[in-house]
Amino acid sequence: MIPGIDDTHNPARTSWVPGAEGHPDFPVQNLPLGIFSTPGGPRRAGVAIGDSVLDLPLIAALLPRAAAACLSTPTLNALFALPAADRVALRRRLSELLSDESHRAAVEPALLPVASCTLHLPCAIGDYTDFYVGIHHANNIGRQFRPDNPLLPNYKWVPIGYHGRASSVQPSGVPVVRPNGQRKAPDADAPAFGPSARLDYELELGVWVGRGNDLGTPIPIGEAGEHVAGFCLLNDWSARDFQAWEYQPLGPFLAKNFHTSVSPWVVTAEAMAPFRVAQPPRPEGDPHPLPYLWDEADQARGALSIELEVQLETAAMREAGLPPVTLSRGSATNMYWTVAQIVTHHASNGCNLAPGDLLGTGTLSAPEREGFGSLMEITRGGAEPLSLPTGETRRFLEDGDTLTLRGTARADGRVPIGLGACTATILPARA
Repeated sequence: MIPGIDDTHNPARTSWVPGAEGHPDFPVQNLPLGIFSTPGGPRRAGVAIGDSVLDLPLIAALLPRAAAACLSTPTLNALFALPAADRVALRRRLSELLSDESHRAAVEPALLPVASCTLHLPCAIGDYTDFYVGIHHANNIGRQFRPDNPLLPNYKWVPIGYHGRASSVQPSGVPVVRPNGQRKAPDADAPAFGPSARLDYELELGVWVGRGNDLGTPIPIGEAGEHVAGFCLLNDWSARDFQAWEYQPLGPFLAKNFHTSVSPWVVTAEAMAPFRVAQPPRPEGDPHPLPYLWDEADQARGALSIELEVQLETAAMREAGLPPVTLSRGSATNMYWTVAQIVTHHASNGCNLAPGDLLGTGTLSAPEREGFGSLMEITRGGAEPLSLPTGETRRFLEDGDTLTLRGTARADGRVPIGLGACTATILPARA
């Protein structure tokens, strides 16, 4: 079941919170959930509205009982474990409290400037799985290694994924330390150990799991939407030189597990309802998915109308007062498999997903270079360096570079909502 559209999405709805109306990310139609703290205070649940955070424990008495009972912990895991109907009830109540002037006196004392808060991971992540559903990225990378056969035979049959490292998932703003590892030059007899010289980013969406499933019990694709709590931006930092050396025969390891960045706010599945669109049809000649991965309703509304953007700011640009440069713009509709399909496939063998688990979509590249989701694609493996306004060039990321992902959901007649920013700065490798 895909969440439906209701009065909380009404474009005419406004909020009494200063700055909420017209906010590029967090108008009252969004209401994303997160975990925050203030200096000396505990971590607790909040909602982003404009440039403010609503402290949910402070207004627990005004909230639906099921949701209020989940607010005593420093993560959103318990809230995400609730049935979707309880999340809908919470959203409706929050929308009412933040739009109806009669509630202002009771709610306004629980608002804090987001600038005074520290944002944390929204969940205690039990497991993290990264998929590979961006077919243009898969083709682009495949051509660099296998020009005549970029996609392996299973790609169009199976939502490919690998298990990542949950412990190194970090919220936006936490710096990325350049990793050390093994790499082997093509003309070398033996590998060398040292800092990665080909550090890259990957533009992805993150999917937060809501209600889980029991071990041994698959999730039918028609029910997959009930197991999705919401979405974020995700940067799967990648050491391409390590990756080329280590990935055979078992896939990525140290090239991927050193750091993954996520935007801190969870844009709920309910908030995303107006931005559901039809899944793009498969090219003629591509196989029809197996029955367990096919649902007509999912094909009709299973894709996400989210515009994605990547920006780069070097240390020299900051020093010169220059704005970041945009590396790419693309769309989340460039997914070969839907979110429901990756959830269903993940659980198809009886694997148990748990509330607060994180799924990455894989790099979401557009067909053209202007929408490529990694430097590996943009610079064609480093062969075509980028020229920057400072006179610098980039084949891959350098120390001091700040990389920012952004995403905005848009639809005709609807108020756009954002996923916030997912940003991090590269620090030098440690000895």
